[in-house]
Amino acid sequence: MPTLRALLAAPLVLTLLALGTASLPSEPHLTPASSYLPRLVVEGNAPAAAFLSRRDHPTPQETYRSAGPGIRPGDHFRAGSITKTFVAAVVLQLAGEGALHLSDTVDAQLPGLIRGHGNDGRRITLRALLTHTSGLYDYTEALPATDPAVTGAAGPSAQPLTPDTAVRTALTRPPVTAPGTYAYSNTNYVLLGLVVQRVTGHPYATEIQRRILTPLHLTGTTLPGARSTLPSSHSRGYHLSPGDGTLRDVTTTGPRIAGAAGEMVSTLADLTLFYGALLAGRLLPPAQLATLLNTRTAHGLYGMGIYPQKLSCGTTVWGHNGRITGSYVRTAATRDGRHVLTFRVNTDTLSDPGLEPALLEAEFCRPPSP
Repeated sequence: MPTLRALLAAPLVLTLLALGTASLPSEPHLTPASSYLPRLVVEGNAPAAAFLSRRDHPTPQETYRSAGPGIRPGDHFRAGSITKTFVAAVVLQLAGEGALHLSDTVDAQLPGLIRGHGNDGRRITLRALLTHTSGLYDYTEALPATDPAVTGAAGPSAQPLTPDTAVRTALTRPPVTAPGTYAYSNTNYVLLGLVVQRVTGHPYATEIQRRILTPLHLTGTTLPGARSTLPSSHSRGYHLSPGDGTLRDVTTTGPRIAGAAGEMVSTLADLTLFYGALLAGRLLPPAQLATLLNTRTAHGLYGMGIYPQKLSCGTTVWGHNGRITGSYVRTAATRDGRHVLTFRVNTDTLSDPGLEPALLEAEFCRPPSP
């Protein structure tokens, strides 16, 4: 499953949340996923998590459950690679407007930028960037374990990695696959951020704000750039130190590895509303939405900033996950956008690999409420 970067697991506590258009009930509705709660409770100052789902059929429903202190429904958190879905939506809007074509090469948009060690921007299209079939090396894999982006340190030396630096880092290595083969790489979306700026004359963050956040009233979502603090309210974020195995508080973090590949800060409600609106066709015309969800280029593994997952009951959900220092988040939705689930953990990685599939199965494979 795509991640921003593979990081070490840490213990956690789970909070479950489900969202619709009604107000939050005082007594949360329990789902089969709640059976996971006892397994995830740990002693001491442990991380926590949150789960949110929106069901619009037959009537909108909203549910919230917490299994441990520290997370509130409206908390802000780092959304990591979920940023990619927003970037892909902007690129496809620009394609629909004729401002660019997915068959354009990277070199046509960013002349001379991709050269060296077998990398050639004249052979890589925007479609390949969107679907992770460019073969470009993932620059985050070259960051040392002592880098603040990995350790969670913040301070004067923890400045954001610029897009140009990220690309130069990727170009120190040859392609990881032949063109046309799926290989998840954050470098692809850093380049797409540069393409958006070249085509529009505005930073990608400005275009995301103008085209998505403002129209959908996603007031809890920001692209913070160099800012290392989280807006109020927020819970703590934790990272398991690779050196001594201690659980570190990394709430204030220099977001060095993110950029257009994963810098976004958001809330459970905003992400749920975004994916519902995207899949319902509120952001893209039908042709562009079909292109977003077309997985043929990536051999069924990935669309454009979004990927499918087929569950045991036959339902296929669409969404993305995001992993960045101190945070893990996953959003999944039915194809029509009427049923959306978001959960997040304020640590880098789920300690129980069975948690995510169990939550998806419990939410999307259970019978609908009467």
